[in-house]
Amino acid sequence: MELIKQLREITGAGIVDCKKALVESNNDIQKAVDILRKRGISKAAKRGDRETTEGVIKVAVSPAGDEAYAFELTSETDFVSRNEKFQSFAEEVMALVLKERPETVEDLLALPMTHGSVQEDLANLSGTIGEKMSISRYARIKGTSLAAYSHLGGKLGVLVALDAADKSDLAMDIAMQVAAANPKYLESSEVEAGEMDREKEIYRDQLLKEGKPEAMIEKILEGKMAKYYSEVCLVEQEYIKDDKKKVKDILGAVKILAFVRFSL
Repeated sequence: MELIKQLREITGAGIVDCKKALVESNNDIQKAVDILRKRGISKAAKRGDRETTEGVIKVAVSPAGDEAYAFELTSETDFVSRNEKFQSFAEEVMALVLKERPETVEDLLALPMTHGSVQEDLANLSGTIGEKMSISRYARIKGTSLAAYSHLGGKLGVLVALDAADKSDLAMDIAMQVAAANPKYLESSEVEAGEMDREKEIYRDQLLKEGKPEAMIEKILEGKMAKYYSEVCLVEQEYIKDDKKKVKDILGAVKILAFVRFSL
């Protein structure tokens, strides 16, 4: 039942269809998603990694303006994530991050804090409140112009780094784009061949079921893949503030060095 629930959340398909797809895929969620998409039952997004934990995502740009940071502090319930002690702890950790500039989540957890390390203080807080907590994700990016964007009361956080100076406004526009459109890649060259082949197979099956002749299918597939890239690749996406432009059009000669998107 838990797998059926997950599959329904990802695809929006009915219980019976989800159950059949899971049986056919031997309980492999990704294969079940593909089966439902081939049958035209699911119009699922390309990503099935929706997070369901509660907590808060903190984002910030360093005082020097050369780095940006994001981390995710999670709890089991929304009640705890809104707790003043929980929120204060997140603020303290971010202040520590800005001071010490750790490279990895392991480095962050090892930083000295009030009662020991960040990990030890987190364990103490967890014991006091009586709920499991963790810092599961952390990111640090570098650039010439940076943006750190928080949305939905800390349930969504985005970092963006650009290679040009004095482009913080543009970086923030790109950060809002990332928040709204949830790109998976920066550009089409990053899409793995296996993923492209999988998408083509799904589209081909759909077209065959629609009765499209083989001679037309390859041409239609080109358009389908172009649309796929426009959904999952940041620079190919329609710009949210002007749908007549793509993100690459508003960038001009400026390059995106990195982007990070954490969501709860």
